Amino acid sequence: MKKKLISVLLSSAMVISLLAGCGSNASENTATTDNSGEAEQEQTTENETATEETASSDEPCEIYMFISSPEYADAINQLIEAYKEVAPNVTINYETTQNDYPTLLKAKLNSGEVPDIFSSTSGKEIDVYKEYSFDLTGQPLGDTIQDSVAESMKSPEDGNGLYGIAIKGNYFGIVYNKAIFEECGITEFPSTVSEMEKACETLSAAGYQPFTTGFNEWWVFKHVWQHYLDAAAANAGEDVASLVTKFENGEAKVSDYPELYNNFFNFIDLAVKYGDDKPLETALDGELSAFGTGKAAMVVGQGAWIEADSLSIDPELQIGFNGYPVTDDPAQCQVISGSDQSLHVYKDSEVLQQTLDFVNWWYTSDYGKAWFNDVAGVVPPIKSTQESNFAIIKQGDELSETAGTAPLAICYSTDSWHQTFGEIMQSYISGSLDKDAACASIEAQWKEIEGAQ
Repeated sequence: MKKKLISVLLSSAMVISLLAGCGSNASENTATTDNSGEAEQEQTTENETATEETASSDEPCEIYMFISSPEYADAINQLIEAYKEVAPNVTINYETTQNDYPTLLKAKLNSGEVPDIFSSTSGKEIDVYKEYSFDLTGQPLGDTIQDSVAESMKSPEDGNGLYGIAIKGNYFGIVYNKAIFEECGITEFPSTVSEMEKACETLSAAGYQPFTTGFNEWWVFKHVWQHYLDAAAANAGEDVASLVTKFENGEAKVSDYPELYNNFFNFIDLAVKYGDDKPLETALDGELSAFGTGKAAMVVGQGAWIEADSLSIDPELQIGFNGYPVTDDPAQCQVISGSDQSLHVYKDSEVLQQTLDFVNWWYTSDYGKAWFNDVAGVVPPIKSTQESNFAIIKQGDELSETAGTAPLAICYSTDSWHQTFGEIMQSYISGSLDKDAACASIEAQWKEIEGAQ
């Protein structure tokens, strides 16, 4: 989830076509980027898209796409270029950012500048943006979307409708350097809290930085926290949704759950102790540099999306992947799988049919279906038998089969809450909040932000 902002205007010829276009609720967007994005991959040019007819009109048209997930900017650029072969009359004006995305999106919605395609967390946020979202039930993409992904795109309130699609399925866990672990005599990835502490001591003694953390990014914390939240719910004999509801209603405290009060905070302390010199100044770019150059042995808060960029630094990098050791029960060291983000189509878009044509082509065309594996390098959110070439995805698949997966807990809260949570944890790391003050703030903000939803 790279911290960058990019606006894609496909070519000068396309810009000229905008002037004669059918219009959109988007104005021109300009932005800059602070990272080069995913490693460039050769785009397939000989495919059947040139002969596919999906555009509903020959009139020039502009679609405004404003989403998070800038780590997929390069891959989406290629997708847009491929669609230009299919619908040369359609220009997709694409903008992406990570920092403050929920705030920026809500500002656009409030001002009436609603993007034709926009993103949110799946699960609870489906209902937050339901009034703006087109129900995709009955669209051709419904035949290809994975059932589990489709479920996370439905309204949690009534379980009906299909209010989004996904760029990806996902795996969450710890990415690590297998070669460094082997060099240090660590033959198996630590699956318990105590084993992780010993591994950090061993790695540090050998001259390696055990962790790179990226704690400059608020969203890193939600990726870590959900592993401990899953364990807390399981050990209390309840499901994650029920536990989250208790926090929203002010009926639970962090200190009630040792997996949260002790293990999560202890892990954050461990990552700071054995991590980056300036953890609150280290963003994803810093993590990629530390990991790709072999300085750091483990990456916190990331997943499959960092593999291509890591390999662009060192093509020989031996990438490993596993769950977080959340307790001293190795069985609870599990990866998390699921589709955590949803792309919505604005139901009152002036270019609604053209937008539907695009997302249907994405999910049903030969190029679009191959794009998930071949270009984006993600867990496909569609029904597919194609094997991934990415190590993290392969290992995630294997771990899912052998150890099972933990629930995608982040989907039970909104990004407004997640961002606040991340900022509280940044204050904890800076020392402006101690653990008890941080926990009190987490409880108060959880009730204030989510209890009102």
